[in-house]
Amino acid sequence: MQSAHIGIIGGSGLYQIEGVTEATELRVETPWGSPSDLIVRGKLAGRTVFFLPRHGRGHRILPTEINHRANIYALRSLGVRWIIAVSAVGSLQPQYEPRHIVLPDQFYDRTSRRREHTFFGDGIVAHIAFADPTSALLRGLIADAAREHGAVVHNGGTYVNMDGPAFSTRAESETNRRLGFDVIGMTNLGEAKLAREAEIAFATLSMVTDYDCWRADEEPVTAQTVISHLVHNAATAKEILARVIPRLPTVPDWPDHRALDNAFATDQALWPRETVQKMGVLLERFC
Repeated sequence: MQSAHIGIIGGSGLYQIEGVTEATELRVETPWGSPSDLIVRGKLAGRTVFFLPRHGRGHRILPTEINHRANIYALRSLGVRWIIAVSAVGSLQPQYEPRHIVLPDQFYDRTSRRREHTFFGDGIVAHIAFADPTSALLRGLIADAAREHGAVVHNGGTYVNMDGPAFSTRAESETNRRLGFDVIGMTNLGEAKLAREAEIAFATLSMVTDYDCWRADEEPVTAQTVISHLVHNAATAKEILARVIPRLPTVPDWPDHRALDNAFATDQALWPRETVQKMGVLLERFC
């Protein structure tokens, strides 16, 4: 089995990673269009990594404009079997303070573009198991690295995914808090679903920047409030990534890497040739 690679999807404030050597920019086209930006291939801590800025360099792409299918497919086509998705989130509970790290183990979907959160359709139906949407093994490695760095990390929690780009109203924020959700963001759920379909082990490194707007004693969240925390959080994320990357296996043999084994509802004999060709590397081991 070939050695597998590691993907980093950078969020707000994380547009590059220092310490990457042998860096090369790759333009990758996919059956679902272009990814958010050029993908940087390089070496970090002795491993091949591929870095993709989620919003494009310079933060040019709205959350609802991100082509998640192209992003995940492009990384999978490059041999990526682990993804760490770094993102800024708002806290919905008092114990998650700005500059804390949350590694969600659950998601709640409040998005409007769910059709774009699957590779399947066009004659092939598959239903992935998604009860546990992030990789417990990967989260554990990240949590260890974060604690060693001295960061406050919470391994577990529910990430509610809204559309944006506006932040929440107070009523929305209070409702999400009362429902028991822990953090809120605009990007990670689609990545998690598509990574599972692509048989990639996935975890979200959520960096808390604010308390959303549910706390009456805090100023409502604004882009400016978030920026100072973004700078600190981006530096922390880079340190954690440098620690965790050399600890990841080289052989993709986790349960996440066989997520399609029992997912297909359509008999393989009925799979349309055009759809199989479009799915490409995602169906390679079945054809």
